[in-house]
Amino acid sequence: MNDRTWPHRSETSHFSTLPFPIKNPIRKHQNPTKNHEKHENSPSTAICLRQFRSPATSRRSDHHRDFAALPNDVLTKIAANFSLPNLQTASLVCKAWRDGLRPLREAMLFLRWGKRFKHGRGGVKVSMEKALDSFLKGAARGSTLAMVDAGLVYWEMGRKEEGVALYRRAAELGDPAGQCNLGISYLQAEPPNVKEAVKWLYQASVGGYVRAQYQLALCLHRGIGTDQNLSEAARWYLRAAVGGYVRAMYNVSLCYSLGKGFIQNHRQSRKWMKLAADHGHRKAQFEHGLTLFSEGQMMKAVVYLELAGRGGETAAVHVKNVILQQLSPPSRERALTLADNWRALPSTR
Repeated sequence: MNDRTWPHRSETSHFSTLPFPIKNPIRKHQNPTKNHEKHENSPSTAICLRQFRSPATSRRSDHHRDFAALPNDVLTKIAANFSLPNLQTASLVCKAWRDGLRPLREAMLFLRWGKRFKHGRGGVKVSMEKALDSFLKGAARGSTLAMVDAGLVYWEMGRKEEGVALYRRAAELGDPAGQCNLGISYLQAEPPNVKEAVKWLYQASVGGYVRAQYQLALCLHRGIGTDQNLSEAARWYLRAAVGGYVRAMYNVSLCYSLGKGFIQNHRQSRKWMKLAADHGHRKAQFEHGLTLFSEGQMMKAVVYLELAGRGGETAAVHVKNVILQQLSPPSRERALTLADNWRALPSTR
């Protein structure tokens, strides 16, 4: 399930117009503020707040909210996408919760073993079959994290229908990764189901999942499953970029550079292009290298162009060689040493 960056010329009219009054199906869903307000009033959040109330306040509210009496199936749905630390914390609330959350705690063990088998960690050999078996056991115990990982293995095996079914289970339980993967699966289906794709990508985006925010921005940018809306697309690109998504950083730079979705701002464009380059985006490294070259910063330009060339940007190699001819031997050696020692900044992707 490969991600794309800026829409190709063949996919859109290369930004010949800016958008205009929009009937966006996305607006039929709740906005992020309302969703956040609902989350703050959810039972699981109320429990966390209850732990910090004064004893007097707790006594007044105890007869209204007895969370220890929650049925196990409801408790499991609430905690289905909890990580192990959150599960362990929730298990300390009361004995009923400790017992009710036992299957999810067991699921975390299967999830851990599944990752070991998938990636060959912890001294075990890679085995996709054993990884899938472990993930499915975790999924059977209600963990959406295991459902998503099992879905990924199915997808990589070419068993896409089984993978999508697991994504759907996780998505319906509120897992943002499951919602995002389900949305992307609908986009890649034959034929695509773009309306469902946008619906699930929006839900994951509101939940703060940066890959979904980027994919949603691409849909808004291209007008897939919704009316084209470059200003909305730019806003979602920016949210994903702030969250560390490298492809979104590059697209934010282009939005500012071309004045598409944002007011044209070359300073912001350069800022985001450098951030994308420093996080390892090879096209950004090429373009930032060209900018440095045009400004006369030859050694820095060589570093970024060398990195871009190593990443597969063949045009960068030619420009780098032209610059190297203008540098002294010590400067050439210094620039290439800097490229050898360069490390990308950590990113979401």
